[in-house]
Amino acid sequence: MIQALKKPVSFDDFIAWYPEDAGVRYELHRGVIVEMPKPRGKHSAIAGFLIGKLTVAIEVAQLPFFMPKECIVKADEGESAYEPDGIILDRNELANEPNWEKASAIENGGTTIKLIIEVVSTNWRDDYYVKFAAYEALGIPEYWIVDYAALGGRRFLGNPKQPTLLVCELVDGEYQTTQFRGSDRILSPTFPELNLTVDQIFQAG
Repeated sequence: MIQALKKPVSFDDFIAWYPEDAGVRYELHRGVIVEMPKPRGKHSAIAGFLIGKLTVAIEVAQLPFFMPKECIVKADEGESAYEPDGIILDRNELANEPNWEKASAIENGGTTIKLIIEVVSTNWRDDYYVKFAAYEALGIPEYWIVDYAALGGRRFLGNPKQPTLLVCELVDGEYQTTQFRGSDRILSPTFPELNLTVDQIFQAG
């Protein structure tokens, strides 16, 4: 049985409460615990494909990075905590993360996190607005919004809406966003030699 917590819930309370081997994922949104369904079907396949490709890119570039299976990211000064679909961490910075070993939690986002990935679901506003703002404020240098089903708003995807992958690069403290579609090769600041197209990613599902 999962113990209920008084509201609002702090980041420390959330990671202490988080149940092991849960059938669903949980995130903390402005002090409220929110149940997030685990990725399934095409969502899961695309996330897994990207993790595999980027893990190879890390090895080829001989970088001190890795992609954990699960990871919780502290945001909004501890009022929120997110579990992204993919995340690249700098091994050299883990010694400065007090809750990494016991909770796979990252609190120094701007230094430990090198790239973060969200595959868009029906709650697309979280990825385009809420998490976009949170990751930008944390100083995370690169953020991918992977919208294979064109669920986001027309202001992001055009009219008619098209499946799109957005790469958000932190420049002078703000994200500069570039759209990629179809046969476009992804241009990643972290992995400039990456040879991967949007079609390859979306067809993986």
